Amino acid sequence: MKKGTPYYLTTAIAYTSGKPHIGNNYEIVLADSIVRFRRKQGYDVYFQTGTDEHGQKIELKAAESGITPKEFVDNVAGIIKGLCDKLNISYDHFIRTTDDYHEKQVQKIFKRLYDQGDIYKGAYEGLYCTPCESFWTEAQLVDGKCPDCGREVKPAKEEAYFFKMSKYADRLIKHINEHPEFIQPVSRKNEMMNNFLLPGLQDLCVSRSSFKWGIPVDFDDKHVVYVWLDALTNYITGIGYDADGNSTEQYKKYWPADLHLIGKDIIRFHTIYWPIFLMALDEPLPKQVFGHPWLLQNGGKMSKSKGNVIYADDLVDYFGVDAVRYYVLHEMPYDNDGTVSWELVAERTNSDLANVLGNLVNRTIGMSNKYFGGVITNKGVIEPADKALDDDLKAVVSGAAGKAAAKMETYRVADALDEIFAVFKRLNKYVDETEPWVLAKDEAKKDRLSTVLYNLVDGIVTGASLLEPFMPETAKKIAAQLNTKLRDFDDLDKNGLYPSGNKVTDKPEILFARIDMKDVEAHEEELAGA
Repeated sequence: MKKGTPYYLTTAIAYTSGKPHIGNNYEIVLADSIVRFRRKQGYDVYFQTGTDEHGQKIELKAAESGITPKEFVDNVAGIIKGLCDKLNISYDHFIRTTDDYHEKQVQKIFKRLYDQGDIYKGAYEGLYCTPCESFWTEAQLVDGKCPDCGREVKPAKEEAYFFKMSKYADRLIKHINEHPEFIQPVSRKNEMMNNFLLPGLQDLCVSRSSFKWGIPVDFDDKHVVYVWLDALTNYITGIGYDADGNSTEQYKKYWPADLHLIGKDIIRFHTIYWPIFLMALDEPLPKQVFGHPWLLQNGGKMSKSKGNVIYADDLVDYFGVDAVRYYVLHEMPYDNDGTVSWELVAERTNSDLANVLGNLVNRTIGMSNKYFGGVITNKGVIEPADKALDDDLKAVVSGAAGKAAAKMETYRVADALDEIFAVFKRLNKYVDETEPWVLAKDEAKKDRLSTVLYNLVDGIVTGASLLEPFMPETAKKIAAQLNTKLRDFDDLDKNGLYPSGNKVTDKPEILFARIDMKDVEAHEEELAGA
């Protein structure tokens, strides 16, 4: 990797039908950890997220609320953006599909595809699910209900424009076969090939005439552009794509996207419809689409109707932003669903953040102040019996960056966090092995004690610097307490960079206080009651 290599990551854009829960927000935290890590490595990152704001569902919800659809989406988009900010998400651009530049480009894209014969006018007849805004055939239903959300479907017929999917299907199959990295994890790729592409693609409905809240088809005002041609194109319109061939320098720099990070439930739209639209526009395909698993509550998907919804802002207000970020990143396996509950977040905060990390920082600063007035000096004293000890510690600390980076290459974020916490665990073990409180009783061991504390502080700075993309606030707090800066990625494989003679704070702040489970239960009950 050359410094300054462009790297473009997008999340799915959140649907503005209501406030998202922590299961929805998991994706944005995952994306943020990836882009922060890439920035730390020296990439020139562009990170886009945003909101998907059109459709019949929103038109109906706005009518129920007695406001216009635009007023409705303005309100919800504000809530979604606020949650991103609360979770400390470092997005470069927050796109809304009601943004003027996006709407204009969608109209141009639709017209271009129509003019070149990829879109034609017809009529749609089938079983329609309003919440999912999807037509289904009888065969696709599960127990007579929508296969995506399990709700009722109703017969519907309407005039519509269609996109000729089958025209590009062979090209897409060839691309997927030639680029095994394109759809990840592999289980998602097999599902798309076997269930959709190989049996043959049906033409896709790309306009609707039964509702008005959408981007108008400018040459046929009875129709609005249907969700997927509107929503998916945000990935290119947001960075300056122009259907007339006047795309910006920014677009030329960042497209094709390095990664579309999306939930596994919308993988079909991103790995079949979206690449085919791009082929029709003669644009390169994204390098990779990663369909992440879900964050479940009590073994099931969160839904307001089930009453099992947990909101990110409630968790952040109680546990703090970095504890919530750590939990969702650490508890989500690579390709299986994870679980979240108030009790589980509390347990993980106590075990990893309070016991392993917080305790290490606190007692290291405490001993430094007690024995040396907070001054950290590398005396370089290693007795023969200690050499193997110090060498092993330094190998673990300096080796962690490479191990974490290798995990992040394949988006195994939970595994990368384990590599970083292995540093903190090794440092805790080093305290037990060297027993600074015993060394302190012997004046002849004073320089060895100074060296031990130096090794601890130096190792903590490396660990905190690696932790920064995942828990940015905590990393900054640790560096501030140790009176130093977080290190650049290129320096994380080196030991002994902490300035000898530097002084740590004399007022250490507890990073993570232990949480009483009874307090958590009481707080959860209070929220449920409210």
